[in-house]
Amino acid sequence: MLWGFLIAIIIPTHVLAQFVDSPKREYRAVWLTTIKGLDWPREEHQGNYAAQRAHLSIILDSLQAININTVLLQTRIRGDVIYSSDIEPFAPVFSGRHGVAPDYDPLALAIEECHRRGMQLHAWLVTIPLGDAAYVQGHDRQSLPAKKRSQCTRFKGAWYMEPSHPGTIEHLSALVEELVMRYDVDGIHFDYIRYPEGNSSYPDVTFYNQSKQRGQSKNDWRRSNITTLMRTLYAKVKGIKPWVCVSAATLGKHGDTSRYGSYGWNAYHTVHQEAQEWMREGIIDALFPMLYYAGRHFYPFVTDWHEHSYGRHVIAGMGTYQLHPDEKNWNLEEIVRQLNVIRAHPTGGAAQFRSKFVTDNTKGVYDYLRLFYSSPALPPAMVWLDSIAPQPPNCATVQQTSIMMTLQWSASKDSDVVAYNIYRCDSLPINISHPKNLLRASLHDTIYKDFSQGQRCHYAVTAIDRYGNESIPMLIK
Repeated sequence: MLWGFLIAIIIPTHVLAQFVDSPKREYRAVWLTTIKGLDWPREEHQGNYAAQRAHLSIILDSLQAININTVLLQTRIRGDVIYSSDIEPFAPVFSGRHGVAPDYDPLALAIEECHRRGMQLHAWLVTIPLGDAAYVQGHDRQSLPAKKRSQCTRFKGAWYMEPSHPGTIEHLSALVEELVMRYDVDGIHFDYIRYPEGNSSYPDVTFYNQSKQRGQSKNDWRRSNITTLMRTLYAKVKGIKPWVCVSAATLGKHGDTSRYGSYGWNAYHTVHQEAQEWMREGIIDALFPMLYYAGRHFYPFVTDWHEHSYGRHVIAGMGTYQLHPDEKNWNLEEIVRQLNVIRAHPTGGAAQFRSKFVTDNTKGVYDYLRLFYSSPALPPAMVWLDSIAPQPPNCATVQQTSIMMTLQWSASKDSDVVAYNIYRCDSLPINISHPKNLLRASLHDTIYKDFSQGQRCHYAVTAIDRYGNESIPMLIK
């Protein structure tokens, strides 16, 4: 069980970097933050919509160049959103004014640009927090505390949706329905789906006394509230578009393990997330534990999530920001070791927090990821939802010129096919299970131009459906 942990300790980093082979399927994700313009849009671009669009292209081009395949875009910030909603006001980060939208749809643009680059886009929703008093007041009568005071709680100078109030489930269900119906998102990602930290004095005793089950402790009652919310939102998404991946970010440590304690900071006891139960019950497709720690605070808990994944995907959230001198000033070696140990636990992959620390190449992390993600990869398939491979494309042809190969094919006849994968190999037959043969992943088109120079290669194309299932290959002749 501790094999990955022992590898990290015993094998020197320069050897470890070559130890765990790159797989064909793994999440390679980043959190792209919009709050306060931390990642996008930049504060100096507020109100300059052309600059905002151009900056997004620069970010996504940089991520595509290192084969990132999933972007978690912060879509609900603090009781406000980055698209035109009938339910919540527009966040001020784009226009500089609360409730005022830019002259374009940031979410629609991000989806289009991610898909054009073969990336998935998951809409990241901050679930329970609504912001501090000043932020909430900025939205005036459009804020949730102003419109629905009874289902909001003020705690330590900030506002929260009350997890135990039925109106919270109704409001978030309506928001998720609006989002999934209107946009071609690949996933819905719930963040802060939990009680606030330091909640021993959180003022919910009236709700507890009114709604607790006989003999139920307050901690169990709170966990039940969060799980009921998770269960309801999962069912809402699946009832509209069952292929949309439902995920959540949790605290990095579920609880104490038999090997190491969590030092009083864990998902289960501290913020009332019984996330391993969510996976066991099957009310979540992927989990992103925020493992922003080093040493024994990291490795045993990766193992714990792996052992309790119940067949669902676990994508380790990595504290890439800790490399920065203003944070923990980690050495790059810490991230290198963690990446290799994560890959030794083939449950899902890794997610970097946050995008800017990656694209800024903090302590060389971008350069290392370029090597570590040396070839494209597909996100793992959600086989518990659908495991049937789609029909392959047909009528595939290749035309050669002095500068490129133009590959073209007819679309698969399956209606749920969303993209195509291109494979290239020097010899036949083409082994599509070998990650090095994957030339381009998740192409949302039926034509591809290969500008690589060199000898004539053999090509194949496969279809991939919305659940991640891949067809048999069609040789391109």
